[in-house]
Amino acid sequence: MSEMSREILSVGDLNRAIAASLEDRFDTVWVSGEISNFKAYDSGHWYFSLKDEEGQIRCVMFRGRNGQVGFIPQSGDLVEVSANLGMYVPRGDIQLTIQTLRRAGMGGLYEAFLKLKAKLAKEGLFDEERKREIPTHPRSIGIITSPQAAALKDVLSTLARRAPHIPIVIYPTLVQGPDAPAGIISALKAAEKENAVDVILLVRGGGSIEDLWAFNDEQLAYAIANSSIPVVSGVGHETDFTIADFVADLRAPTPTGAAELAAPRKDQLLQELDAIQQALLQRINQRVEREAQTLDQLALRLGHALPNPDRMREQITSWRLRLNQAWSVRMENWKRNQSHYQSQLEMLNPQRTLERGYAVILSKENEKLHAVRKPIELNTEQGYQVQLAEGQAEVIFAEVTSKRP
Repeated sequence: MSEMSREILSVGDLNRAIAASLEDRFDTVWVSGEISNFKAYDSGHWYFSLKDEEGQIRCVMFRGRNGQVGFIPQSGDLVEVSANLGMYVPRGDIQLTIQTLRRAGMGGLYEAFLKLKAKLAKEGLFDEERKREIPTHPRSIGIITSPQAAALKDVLSTLARRAPHIPIVIYPTLVQGPDAPAGIISALKAAEKENAVDVILLVRGGGSIEDLWAFNDEQLAYAIANSSIPVVSGVGHETDFTIADFVADLRAPTPTGAAELAAPRKDQLLQELDAIQQALLQRINQRVEREAQTLDQLALRLGHALPNPDRMREQITSWRLRLNQAWSVRMENWKRNQSHYQSQLEMLNPQRTLERGYAVILSKENEKLHAVRKPIELNTEQGYQVQLAEGQAEVIFAEVTSKRP
């Protein structure tokens, strides 16, 4: 290939290609290091670097995620993070978008978790062949959780919205602390003994690895595996995994998700529309987060008293306006497309053809009506049904003369 025939990329195109390659190549990664240059902006987003003796990497943690951390990190803190690897295109920097952040030093619990997970996997407790199907339309649903848990309120609200006709039985128990595993096991046995529910939701809200440790109990894992009633686990947030999740017949990302899986809507179309809505909201949130990071960078430049700050503020306002206008145009296009499709369907309606003066001749054979398409099918010996725009008529032909078109 000659030099003249090669594609020449802009810097932005090259950075976007690198960002896409990184996102496709790497799944969520866990990284440990020391926090450096920590900054919390008024927007609620956190910016910092993770470093060790061999290198460092820039990080960003958006407001929706850092609200679940439980403490404000400081420069010099040793932490462990789960993150997506990508690139901030305008600056060309490789960065980690942090999903979860915790203090370092939880490795011992995690090692115990991995050992128990390996043991139970070897025994076959996680095998898909062992797991039972969740009933599509359960006659009743059991919930095992703490009566004081916020997760219970979310689950009850979701079930009331999606399936208010299904009875609910609550089996109260502790879901945190040393006594929690025994309490959960007792609740499972009570549900089996009563035999009043078709599916059990084992739910708890999010928390640290210590908060969720009751769901990593070995005896509880055996109790879930041996339960005669299918169990749906909804423990913690989407990124939290416990032994109970692996043993359960179905794992939901959240307590609310468990309720949705146990009582799905009957209308398949509404489910598809909901999936489209969730995908759209995710894209919008991603776009908003990217734009929020850009705004934070512009705010930083304004704070450093760059020349003509008033003009820069005007540009920010203009970009916000353009973003809103672009979104409005996109929505109008979607509305026009919907109207176009509706008009196309209306044009294909057979009733419209009849209203233009056409008619359909129906012949009855073997107690079934079918449309007459050839003159040879007409005769004077039987009756026919003529379908018109405003009704139908029974006719008998006195004479039939066939003509070729």
